[in-house]
Amino acid sequence: MATKNNNVPEHPMERLLRMDRIPHIWCPTCGIGTAVSCFISAIDKFKHPHEKIAVVSGIGCTGRVAGYIKLDSFHTTHGRAIPFATGLKLANPDLKVVVFSGDGDLISIGGNHFIHAARRNTDITVVCVNNFIYAMTGGQCAPTTPLTANSSTTPYGNHERPFNLPLLASSCGAVYVARWTSLHIRRLTNSMHEALNKPGFSFVEVVAPCSTLYARRNRLGTGLDLLKFYHDSSEICHGADPTELDIAFQDKIKVGKFIDRERPTFIDAWNDNMKKKFGDKFDPYGEKKAKKAA
Repeated sequence: MATKNNNVPEHPMERLLRMDRIPHIWCPTCGIGTAVSCFISAIDKFKHPHEKIAVVSGIGCTGRVAGYIKLDSFHTTHGRAIPFATGLKLANPDLKVVVFSGDGDLISIGGNHFIHAARRNTDITVVCVNNFIYAMTGGQCAPTTPLTANSSTTPYGNHERPFNLPLLASSCGAVYVARWTSLHIRRLTNSMHEALNKPGFSFVEVVAPCSTLYARRNRLGTGLDLLKFYHDSSEICHGADPTELDIAFQDKIKVGKFIDRERPTFIDAWNDNMKKKFGDKFDPYGEKKAKKAA
């Protein structure tokens, strides 16, 4: 174990955490912290220069992740994490760009950006912590709140059908789609690592219902009770049909890696199209121009 100058042992994750911002704001037993730990472990396995990794988050509890990661990070406006990340990737294709945000930010106000980034196969990795409600702003019903579940805006139970996130990502064109709960630490870490290595739009859903507002309003017990529920109710179904991955209230949760396929990325498709149009005249990165100048 590494040590600091004063011989105090360094925390294994300290190299990738902004320790001056610790302790974090997340509630005890919240699954976001676990998801961040898995992400840091995945980055360690990724073997990519840290100066060439950027993390983008939006607004909400999960949106705070960017501020705790010791990498180039950006805390953007509500719902705009994906277009911001797209701009970073297009401006600097050598960057590995990760969007780490919540279901409200990515799928509600940011839903339009999500579906088009997947359609274009933009080369970014999206990690979505699905806590089933708008946790930071009072526990309102979200696009992922299960049917019949109670929230501050649905005190008699939710009647709106929620999004099936793996199906949404897959049907729009994502090349990698996986789902795990915050209990599945090793499997979630491995999926994040695979998603980081996958060219194109990769998506990992982390099921982590809010242990403070969602669990309390629905009388689901403590954070430990939630983990026991994940243990007893999760069913690993690699390669499952995404149409069968809906999450019902307090019912079985199908987890696993569902999609792993190949498609040209947005940048690759653009370059191929321009080469067909302009032939040798096409010089996207100015390499030919630089050689002539030299």
